[in-house]
Amino acid sequence: MGRFVALLRGVNVGGAKRVPMAEWRALLGTLGCTEAQTLLNSGNAVFTSRIRSTATLAQRIRESLQQGLKVDVPVIVKTADEFVAIEADNELASPELDPSRLLVAFAAATKDLQALADLSDLVRAPEKLWAGTQALYLWCPEGIRQSRAAEALLGRRGQALTTRNWGTVTKIGALLRAPCG
Repeated sequence: MGRFVALLRGVNVGGAKRVPMAEWRALLGTLGCTEAQTLLNSGNAVFTSRIRSTATLAQRIRESLQQGLKVDVPVIVKTADEFVAIEADNELASPELDPSRLLVAFAAATKDLQALADLSDLVRAPEKLWAGTQALYLWCPEGIRQSRAAEALLGRRGQALTTRNWGTVTKIGALLRAPCG
């Protein structure tokens, strides 16, 4: 059995694509996932599964969301080790930074991250962009809504990604590392 993190893109934002967390936990249970816990109301789940393939898990979760809740959204699944590595790889993180202004963009495949290599053209000082091995990190000290790079990540150019702010990432990491049960 392995531990995983599943991240849904664009749920429960502005009344669209509603995914109640209790129903999502139940849906994970129907897929054989155990010890499912959700964090916040934005499509974050930590769970245990016998299935080892993140691609298979993501596909089954997406299909179940479509069938059970009539919601079609991209699903990104990371193993516990991958998620911990993404946390550790963040060269922009520091205790002085406001974690709500530091975005982490998760992708199912590195090719999806590489497709955004030109995003650096949109970064304006004092913003900073760091391309890690499994995620992109964007520091927006003047606010996410003021950043053209963040707009691109959250919009069409970032459709294959999902983003979380650093505060949410560290909370998911803590939930992932907490004892199960």
